[in-house]
Amino acid sequence: MKENKKAAEPDNTAVRTALWRALHLQVDSKPHILEDEVGLKLIAPNSDWQQRPDMHPEFTKRLRASILARARFIEDLIIEQSKQGIGQYVILGAGLDTFAQRRSDIASKLQIYEIDQSDTQTWKQRRLTELGFGTPEWLHFVSVNFETSSWWEQLLKAGFDISKPAFIACTGVTLYLTKDAIVDTLKQIASLASGSKLAITFYLPIELMDEEDKPLQQIANKGARESGTPFVSFFTPNEILELANNAGLKEAKTTSTKDLEQYYFNDRTDNLLPASGEVFLLAAT
Repeated sequence: MKENKKAAEPDNTAVRTALWRALHLQVDSKPHILEDEVGLKLIAPNSDWQQRPDMHPEFTKRLRASILARARFIEDLIIEQSKQGIGQYVILGAGLDTFAQRRSDIASKLQIYEIDQSDTQTWKQRRLTELGFGTPEWLHFVSVNFETSSWWEQLLKAGFDISKPAFIACTGVTLYLTKDAIVDTLKQIASLASGSKLAITFYLPIELMDEEDKPLQQIANKGARESGTPFVSFFTPNEILELANNAGLKEAKTTSTKDLEQYYFNDRTDNLLPASGEVFLLAAT
């Protein structure tokens, strides 16, 4: 008798990220940084999901705020770029991103390429079908292992047009990649059509983080090692800019957590503020 193949499951980090976006709507004050109810529907967790240790409203508050800030920042950027005529949107490490479902008014005017691990994408497509969202012709799922295979080759096979500019977003990925893999990715992006734009997150060494964030980062580092997916790459802002310049990217600049605080967290009454560990690199081709 043939043994049943194990059903595809989404990446744990992708699930946690989506649940934090859902938790925001239930425990944080208005105005909400991002309104995402689709992720919770996709996961359909048990009724006691908020009791998970990694969902504690206070303990995870700053990390949750970081996830919200970067998601909102990326969405604002792609909406701006689409208004300026960019018609291709590539999400490296898409996880359980729900922009295509929540903002179909914008998304349907783009060709969106979600790139991530095969299991996460197989599971997500199945759930989208079960929930009635389906996979419209402008949404493309591109399965890849960033360390062992070429995301670029798979992107081209999915119909990406190298003659037209694109917006590339990559959040929560570089932490798990070697420096060589990151350099290769940046060089590939630098070869895109003129006018393409990039937004990618990097992670600061723990000594550059705010004191209140260091203990939680140490716990996260330990957990990542024990789960077999250790964090391997941390960079200072100057090192990030050096990577971009060496790859041939133009107009490179960094955006810090403090900048995102000014954009999205002014005048809040619940002391919701993002952690200090992430830095955005914004660049062009």
